This record gives sequence, C-alpha cells and structure tokens, in this order.
Amino acid sequence: MSAVIEIPTLTPSTDDISNGHYLKLRRLTVKEYDAMIQNGIFKENDQIELLNGVLVEKMPKGTKHSSANDRATKVFYRILGEKAIIRNQNPIWLDDFSEPEPDIVLAVFNENDYEETHPTPADILLILEVSDSTLNYDRNAKCLTYSKAGIRQYILLNVQDRTIEDYREPSADGFQSKQTYRAGQEFNLVAFPEISFQVQDFLPTNF
Repeated sequence: MSAVIEIPTLTPSTDDISNGHYLKLRRLTVKEYDAMIQNGIFKENDQIELLNGVLVEKMPKGTKHSSANDRATKVFYRILGEKAIIRNQNPIWLDDFSEPEPDIVLAVFNENDYEETHPTPADILLILEVSDSTLNYDRNAKCLTYSKAGIRQYILLNVQDRTIEDYREPSADGFQSKQTYRAGQEFNLVAFPEISFQVQDFLPTNF
C-alpha cells in the first residue's frame, strides 16, 4: 500500500538546452539505496521502499488494512506451519532497481533465515499485498513489476471489494492469468496446489 513520491519536473529553457545546462533524473539502484540506509540517510522507521528505481512513500495503514494483514498472516501460519518462511512487511530483492516491502511474502527456507540477503524471485513462493486506498497502484504498477521479476503468484487482497485477486503465469507483459475469488469460494497456491484456502478466512468475521 504505497504512493509514489512526487518529483517536480523542470522544463529547461532553450538557452539551457543549447548550453547543455539542464538536469536529468536518474533512477536509484538497490545498492545505492541500501548504502543510504546503512549511512543513516534513511531510517528504519522511514515509510519508503524502492520500486523501479523510484522511492515510493508507503501510505499509513488504516485499521482495515492492519486487521487484514494480521488475519492473512495467521491463516498462513495455521495452514502452512513449517512449509515456508512467512515474512511480514520485510524487504525483498527483485532486481538492481527494486527492493519493495510487500505486506506478506512466503519464501523457501533459508539456512540463516535470510540474515545475509533478502529473498530473491527464485526464493519467493508468493507475494500478498493488502490493498485499500492504493488499489490502482497495487493492481497495475506493482503487479507488472512482480510479473516482470518472475514472481510465480501474486495475491491482491482487495479490502474495498472484499475479494482476492489471484495473479499467475508471470511474463514481461504482465501476469497471463487472473482469477477473482469471493466469500464462499476457495483457492490454492502455485507452490502448494494440494492445500486449499478458504476466501472467508481472509475476510472480517462480521462480513
């Protein structure tokens, strides 16, 4: 759940262009971003993440978002047990320009619990984003970025419609498969096709 930090665009004058005196924006790399964190330019509590070389300011989480995130985390712990590492709002490494912090990530087991490096696409079994006020951003910009990185399954927990959007078959043009599930239905995971999840378990109990 994020919002892109707006960077003012300067329109250079004719004289500036002819003299070569104008500025160009450059994308940040993950290496540069991590160095800024290590050197204290960004703090642990700063609500930002790096996506496609752009710093993204994460929106404050409302009660519905927080509750949905906690609920989904409990479902995964209860059903998957020791089958995967469940990471909650921690960074992942997608490529040299993207180090986002999804709401929930299921990752393969790592001998040191990813103490030395963040999970990469090869390690990631599932990404789940809880989406409310940033639905369009999560459904488009993040969805395409995850697909290009080869994330095998992306689930969007749509708080507004109380649905689960299930994206599969990643490609450079976006996920090739999308299914939408509602209360009363069930779905599985690409990584664990033998396990069924009830959509209702991810929704408020008073729904």
